[in-house]
Amino acid sequence: MNKGLVIKTTGSWHTIKDKNKVILCKLKGKLRTAGIRTTNPVAVGDIVNYELSGDNQTGLIRTIQPRKNYIIRKATNLSKESHLLAANVDLALLMITLAFPETTTEFIDRFLVTAEAYHIPTILVINKIELYNEILIERSKQLISIYNQAGYRCIEISVKKKIGIPTIQKLLENKITVIAGNSGVGKSSLINVLDKNINIKIGSMSDYHKSGKHTTTYPEMFDIGNESYIIDTPGIKGFGLIDFNEMEIGYFFPDIFKLSKECHFYNCTHIHEPGCAVKYAVENNLLSESRYKSYYNIFSDKNEKYRT
Repeated sequence: MNKGLVIKTTGSWHTIKDKNKVILCKLKGKLRTAGIRTTNPVAVGDIVNYELSGDNQTGLIRTIQPRKNYIIRKATNLSKESHLLAANVDLALLMITLAFPETTTEFIDRFLVTAEAYHIPTILVINKIELYNEILIERSKQLISIYNQAGYRCIEISVKKKIGIPTIQKLLENKITVIAGNSGVGKSSLINVLDKNINIKIGSMSDYHKSGKHTTTYPEMFDIGNESYIIDTPGIKGFGLIDFNEMEIGYFFPDIFKLSKECHFYNCTHIHEPGCAVKYAVENNLLSESRYKSYYNIFSDKNEKYRT
């Protein structure tokens, strides 16, 4: 049995890197449906065991080795439960933009909650700073303050002007890094700048909606040297959460979890109880209202009885 790293998935075919060779593989039939409730049982970053076909040109994936982590979201295909973006990653870069298109704080928070739950360190990368006016400069300062307070590092960059690129390159060394974000924030453009040998197709912006068009169709891993690998993912509009108990959601907001230790009730939901340290912090500008709103919306999604 051979072992390799999944570097690309395109529906029924999976590209496996095994030392210096690349093999196209399909899944063993039973593996496809054996209790795996995802649109893609195999993800980029997976280590798999496979066997070669008779012509040694293609193969069949027999088993998927245990994952140390993965990044997952609710699938848009309602017949399945979830969609795996990547597996076995050391770092996630969540690329965001303050305009053209604007990344919402709830999208950011939903991604961060999932990354926290699966133990994936995440850095926020704010792109397109060359477009800043005074309003966007102030908004960026506020955003950075909110997420620094929550314990996240934020880096401002301009892929177009190549500002901040050396910082990103240093972060990626000796790691497998997944880049995620909405369409149009510059994920593929960043990868093209990081390695000039990679030439990912870049889409134009939608004039009407001021949002990016989808260019990356399937996740793909690229070797950018210095023992560094980067996973480009398709742009996503929303980030639905799965497999979360509503009483555990607060654990994955580091700033809210820290405050919750001062709540009057040990099992405080931070929704309706008296003596809630989290609600007090929001009312007294000690916790960002946007962070609390994201928490409230996620909690409400999981527990209809607390909707107002």
